[in-house]
Amino acid sequence: MYLSPLSKAVSASLATFILAVSAAHADDAFSTESQWMFGDWNGKRTELQEKGYDFNFGYGGQFATLLDSSKIDSTHGAEYSDQIVLGTHFDLEKIAGWKDTEAQINVTKRMGDSLSRTSDALDGHQTAAQEVWGRGQTWRLTDFWIKKKFFDQKLDIKVGRMGEGEDFNSFECNFSNLSLCGSQIGDYVGDQWYNWPVSVWAARFKYNWTPEFYTQIGVYEYNPENIDNRGKGFNMSFDGGKGVILPVEAVWQPKFGASKLPGEYRLGYYYSTANVKQVVDESKRGNKQGGWLVANQQFTTHHGDVNRGLSGFMNLAFMDSKTNAVTDMQNIGLRYVGMMDARPKDDLAIGVSRIKVGDNVNRHNDSIGYVDQYGRGYQSDEINVELYYGIHFANWLTVRPNIQYVNHVGGYRHGNDAWVGGIKFNTAF
Repeated sequence: MYLSPLSKAVSASLATFILAVSAAHADDAFSTESQWMFGDWNGKRTELQEKGYDFNFGYGGQFATLLDSSKIDSTHGAEYSDQIVLGTHFDLEKIAGWKDTEAQINVTKRMGDSLSRTSDALDGHQTAAQEVWGRGQTWRLTDFWIKKKFFDQKLDIKVGRMGEGEDFNSFECNFSNLSLCGSQIGDYVGDQWYNWPVSVWAARFKYNWTPEFYTQIGVYEYNPENIDNRGKGFNMSFDGGKGVILPVEAVWQPKFGASKLPGEYRLGYYYSTANVKQVVDESKRGNKQGGWLVANQQFTTHHGDVNRGLSGFMNLAFMDSKTNAVTDMQNIGLRYVGMMDARPKDDLAIGVSRIKVGDNVNRHNDSIGYVDQYGRGYQSDEINVELYYGIHFANWLTVRPNIQYVNHVGGYRHGNDAWVGGIKFNTAF
């Protein structure tokens, strides 16, 4: 029976992993300097990386509890949500001799529940207090792609199963509040744009014009069956497809000054070919579209160390008001890494987001009598604020206690305010 080089690589990596786990009692297991909790498997893990097999076994959890609410009869509940990630990255140039070619497989499992869903004080929350929750608490094939570079690595083509936010409108995810974490287009156009952990059939074409600047375009399947958690986590079929999402983006990654302070600036646009009902008049149809601007820049070093210092970020996202309930959102924040010499890898951050529910939603609600004469039922801006301190216990474990404030939950004019306390952590085995 013929096996392709990629099939051989997958089989070999699984077999090697089973053998390596049995020898996981390495000398550096639980060392704070190791990047893995279980260490280097007596050197086997580094040896595998050098051969082209890089394993990823991660776990992340988020706890959230309601501290206070202006809603008098609210219940002060608590929820825990978590995620397992099992993956392998393949350097196919080392494994099979395929020049400038790599592949990735990630399988994820989400569990638990969300305080934003279960707490009556957060009823209608336009985002989520625990970003790890969502898309069905089930096993999913999150990544299954291959990537090849051409023309002296200037052209980069990636095809397979993946989500839009992996390459487009991308942003780091250190905060617990979803409006301050990851691709914001995916958060508010989530009926079509699918972020992690959902994958779709897609192709992404990127061209590196200079070491600091590239442009890219993608074609992503829009198929609602991919978010069905009833046995569809490993859906590989095109059945049920409704169209495609077409994102384009320009990305600039400069380094400023003598210290080479890094930054990243993204400008993008998306268009959906799927014809959907409009928000106000469901007898009319239209196509979703919108754009984004993302900026992330380090401003200072700490005693000359570029790995420490102050940085800032900003996200702006704009959605078509005719087909989308949320028309725009903005977030802004600051992060300082290594404020104390005794804790050089700890980080302190604050972020603020504003989520705008469009006037078309209010016109629709008014037409069906949902908005009364006193304006109850009218939606506008929801504000979310989060402050966290990240404790870097080891290279494989960071714990971030946080406090969140939500102003006008749901964006309702007469909506209540809420305070949420939480803890977010991530570890790599």
